[in-house]
Amino acid sequence: MANVLLIGIGTTTLTALESLISKCQVQGVVRDADIDDPVVNLAKQANIPVFPDTSQKAIKELILKLQPDCVVVSSYNQILPLSLIELSTFINVHYSPLPQYRGRANVNWAIINDEPCAAISIHRISPDLDEGNILFQELIPIHMDDTVADLYDRLNQIQQQNLGETVIKTFHGYEGIKQNNAEATYGCTRLPEDGEIDWANSTRSIDCLIRSLVPPFPGAYTYFQGKKLLIWQAKPVNNPPVYVGRIPGRVIARSKTEGFVDILTGDGVLRIYEVQLVGEARTDAAHIIKSIKTSLGLRTSELLNRIQTLEAEITKLKENAK
Repeated sequence: MANVLLIGIGTTTLTALESLISKCQVQGVVRDADIDDPVVNLAKQANIPVFPDTSQKAIKELILKLQPDCVVVSSYNQILPLSLIELSTFINVHYSPLPQYRGRANVNWAIINDEPCAAISIHRISPDLDEGNILFQELIPIHMDDTVADLYDRLNQIQQQNLGETVIKTFHGYEGIKQNNAEATYGCTRLPEDGEIDWANSTRSIDCLIRSLVPPFPGAYTYFQGKKLLIWQAKPVNNPPVYVGRIPGRVIARSKTEGFVDILTGDGVLRIYEVQLVGEARTDAAHIIKSIKTSLGLRTSELLNRIQTLEAEITKLKENAK
């Protein structure tokens, strides 16, 4: 039985551990998490030590001490240098159809870009970003209303079913299939501020952005009356009224009983259902947006008014300080 060290700090690590426990001797889990973390709880139940220091220095010391046959990475936010990956056989779990979508936030980007499929690729780690031989790959369709959470659930299940077996297969000499680097594409890291909605975009692209950023991600957002408004649930309106005089972001309909609000986009109408002002609880959109005479998003006139108000307040403070 192969001795394996698992490194994982994200949401994919639980099913990775479940899969490895069923096929391998797991020597430890590198993960910085609290005692209520499901990965930590599972490791303790299986008498597997958890190492909270996720630095590369600590990982190197751990590998030198444990001498694992294989190091499996499932959700880690650093690129491992050659000096580290030379110490053992390193296998990475990457949720994209490699060589496409190397890099970061791959499932989010797949939804944002309205791709037909997402994927899980299990591959050897090499010095180049997500470049090593593919040991296992499976594609799944992205349905019209899939959220990023839906895709992670399905990809995690595939990982749970196949990771341990793939590690054992590699342990017994399987080299995998070389990637075609000419077909490589990349996704950059996404930051919370990248989730701002541009209402001039198409209805479909805004819908994709919202679905790509549901929990555990920070959410797509806009602004309402100068306050940040997270949008958690929305749906394009089929056969919407045709607006030849169109102001993207304008509220055009509201249902107090059903809780939704309809917003003009660049080419149609998006119906938003569940929203959240920062620091408050989630609620129906109609509970926050109560007039069809308002718009979502920050406008130049609003920003200028705020600047003028702040300038007046600063001037007043200076005068009072004299």
